[in-house]
Amino acid sequence: MKILVTGGAGFIGANFLNLLVPRHPEHHFVNLDKLTYAANPLSLAAIEAASNYEMTVADIVDYDAVEAVFRKHEPELVVHFAAESHVDRSISGPAPFIKSNIEGTFNLLEACRKHWKPGEGLFHHVSTDEVYGSLGDTGLFTESTAYDPSSPYSASKAASDHLVRAYNRTFKIPMKLTNCSNNYGPYQFPEKLIPLMILNAKDRKPLPVYGEGLNVRDWLYVTDHCDAIWAVINEGRVGETYNVGGHNEVRNIDVVNTLCRIVAEETDSDEAELRGLITYVKDRPGHDLRYAIDAGKIKSELGWTPKETFDTGMRRTVRWYLENTEWVDRVQTGDYRKWIEENYGAR
Repeated sequence: MKILVTGGAGFIGANFLNLLVPRHPEHHFVNLDKLTYAANPLSLAAIEAASNYEMTVADIVDYDAVEAVFRKHEPELVVHFAAESHVDRSISGPAPFIKSNIEGTFNLLEACRKHWKPGEGLFHHVSTDEVYGSLGDTGLFTESTAYDPSSPYSASKAASDHLVRAYNRTFKIPMKLTNCSNNYGPYQFPEKLIPLMILNAKDRKPLPVYGEGLNVRDWLYVTDHCDAIWAVINEGRVGETYNVGGHNEVRNIDVVNTLCRIVAEETDSDEAELRGLITYVKDRPGHDLRYAIDAGKIKSELGWTPKETFDTGMRRTVRWYLENTEWVDRVQTGDYRKWIEENYGAR
């Protein structure tokens, strides 16, 4: 089977390809990626020479480029990771989120509509729990929870979700959709909370925490998420949505304190010194209080449950960033450095 993976040089896409390409030599994987600031070809070094993998640099916002990829490769499955994903960036500049997340998804769906007969192929759309909005102290997001996005990022993802479902209903393009909780693990760009805290703690830089750090997220180790996506692709029902969660609801401040403890243990450092780097900064606009996933559907229908606990996954993540200094050095330059200084330097 020919599989088109969009955004495969990004965080989750790279983990997906690194996991699946060696496991499935019978499939041919084509990675379509624009190689934006958050993409890193070094993340794919382990598979770049694999006979069942190839890279195509193109922008999903460019329909002609997408169409050319479909003509050349004739994919039977599209796994759609490509998206602008950082909430802070969507607040400071929403336009790229509208273009990539909405127009880009539209272009892919149009290419599928042109190249697949009704009922042919499969479009797997990777989305987020942020489309559901914010929970109070209790309750869980289910697949039937009404959408209530709070940020330009989550609104753009909600729009793309609706487009995928509409193309399934109107044009009979087979689709499956997963909404996941917060991912963490190897290859995540260091603007996100966990790698930012790990690297800042290692370098004894401030650890910026929004508000009082009381916002709660459900944390999902990235390879657990990739396994869930593959299970849905192969065993899930066409036209259905599956929520994917890690069963790890943790306050942001507790995430940071946990990382201080693990970094201290892994580097033989003083944990109290690292915790002293915590700096509370002004909360971001529209900051959702709590996300929590009910992953009962994917467990009952497909037998999927996460393998990593919060503690095991966090320790694996800390060790990866401490050991992979070449990868870290490459991303801590250019656009990344400039953006961090502009958005966190004054805090």
